[in-house]
Amino acid sequence: MIRFSLRCDRDHRFESWFQSAESFDKLHAAGHLACAVCGSAAVDKALMAPQVQPARAATVAASPAPSPAEQALAEMRRRIEKTADYVGPGFAREARDMHEGLIPERAIYGEAHADEARQLIEDGVPVLPLPFTPRRKAN
Repeated sequence: MIRFSLRCDRDHRFESWFQSAESFDKLHAAGHLACAVCGSAAVDKALMAPQVQPARAATVAASPAPSPAEQALAEMRRRIEKTADYVGPGFAREARDMHEGLIPERAIYGEAHADEARQLIEDGVPVLPLPFTPRRKAN
């Protein structure tokens, strides 16, 4: 695995991991890369310096400050968790019941298998995948 510093045409900077340098090149050539902040497809490698630490310092290294993209993702997660109800693995059933008017509409988030999500979309139920895994809430 290799981590590259990337930059889009709007000067957003972010990092991403790739299986190899060749993997990055193939994805880039096929147009399968997008900015983690704005979604722009004009993404290139940014100048980066290697992170080399002496063995002793490596054990006590501090965590780097979160990037703007990480901060935005954390804020999105906080907002969703604060304003929506977590329905866990019952998400597909709850979303469908709301869409069909069987239960009152409200903001929900949870988990669904790929085939359940695909069927909801095909049936016109408005759903979106979250860019993070929900924290499981126990009773």
